[in-house]
Amino acid sequence: MLVFGYTGFPVIVFPTSRGRYFQAKDSGLINSVNDLIYNGKIKVYCPDSIDHLSWYNYNIHPADRVKTHNAYENLVLNDVIEFARYETGYKRVCLSGCSFGGYHASNIAFRHPDRAAYLFTMGGAFDIKQFIMGYFDDNCYFNNPPDYLANLSDDWYLDRMRKMGIIFGTGELDMCVQDNIRVSEILNKLSVPHWLDNRKNTGHDWKWWKEMFPYYLSKIEV
Repeated sequence: MLVFGYTGFPVIVFPTSRGRYFQAKDSGLINSVNDLIYNGKIKVYCPDSIDHLSWYNYNIHPADRVKTHNAYENLVLNDVIEFARYETGYKRVCLSGCSFGGYHASNIAFRHPDRAAYLFTMGGAFDIKQFIMGYFDDNCYFNNPPDYLANLSDDWYLDRMRKMGIIFGTGELDMCVQDNIRVSEILNKLSVPHWLDNRKNTGHDWKWWKEMFPYYLSKIEV
């Protein structure tokens, strides 16, 4: 994991598909929020991914892919988020990511809304069915936001999600735009406030994500 900043609201940034912990730095995403970092507004944590061992590991059964993912989520919850909370003194964090990193951020935020004050995704992907080839069990269901959100009725989750600052950044040229529209429609039915930022002439790449990221983080209120 790489960490940027000395104080401020904790922001966890997940890499894209099979990305590494240094991806956000190398892509220029961190540089796009330098002012917020240097001014002590945010402190950014960039954990590694294990997508190559979980969702993208086609050498193991889909049931084992999702179990491996669950182990990764436990690490993020118990080590990354708890470490960020300890270092910064904040009780909740901002979860963020681009493309498949948006999946990781949103899935953890929706499954553990008591840990997340904000959820910001850019070009987010949210459906994991493409990785499990028709296989489906309870673990798959509860790690696929379009499925479990559509049936969510638990007030504990809904109350906390309604207090979360949520932005889905996408664009008319984004290959994941329909994923974003779909999740937005589900949240609308649940009366969960959020902003679907569907931009014109915007596609699925760092060029646009580096424009979205600092704008979204500027919305954090502490």
